[in-house]
Amino acid sequence: MTRSVILLFAGIVAAQAHDIITTKITWSGEISRLVYKRCSSCHREGGSSFSLMTYAEARPWAKAIKEEVLERRMPPWNAVKGFGEFRDDRGLTQEEVELISDWVEGGAPEGDPKYLPPLPRPAAWQDPVVPPGTSELVVSGDTRLASSAGVVAIRAKILKPGVSVLIVAMLPDGTVEPLLWIYQYKPDFKRTYYYRTPIDLPAGTRVEMSPADAGAVALFTKNTATASLR
Repeated sequence: MTRSVILLFAGIVAAQAHDIITTKITWSGEISRLVYKRCSSCHREGGSSFSLMTYAEARPWAKAIKEEVLERRMPPWNAVKGFGEFRDDRGLTQEEVELISDWVEGGAPEGDPKYLPPLPRPAAWQDPVVPPGTSELVVSGDTRLASSAGVVAIRAKILKPGVSVLIVAMLPDGTVEPLLWIYQYKPDFKRTYYYRTPIDLPAGTRVEMSPADAGAVALFTKNTATASLR
């Protein structure tokens, strides 16, 4: 085999090793900003997982990132969107999922580094077990509130790994208030979900979990509420 043929073959192999760029979405433009916003608390130098703060660090993981976000495994939020209104929602919107997917499918280009935003300041994720100024009320199965409760947050207390559970409040007037829907619970990413506005549950409200034997959750209330199993 002549030297020219060898060089041509090597060039073809090298070209095949790189994805063809078919998108205008770039790391320097859109994707870095999204990663910094949603992933930097864990995926950074000194964080709980490998760093994704630079293109060189993120590019080898591009296809894996796409798979994880499409399956809603990352970033870990556990709660199903649209079921309960929470602040500080760390889950990706559908538009953000599609943006990442389109970037990866389009060859995951870097773009011009001059458009990169500043690196985010290191800030570990903080999640107090009991929110300040609240009382904890543990409920399970089908629980009736003996007194009114102003619920500001909810958190898994005892749930089996991988379980999916729906929690609703059945008010005395027949109104159904969605509290939380956890999908495929991951204990490593247990968190407290804070409602955008407190949910006022009158005495006599039933808090129902489905399936009923999924375990228990904690409601954090502005007042000291009491409950009993139905």
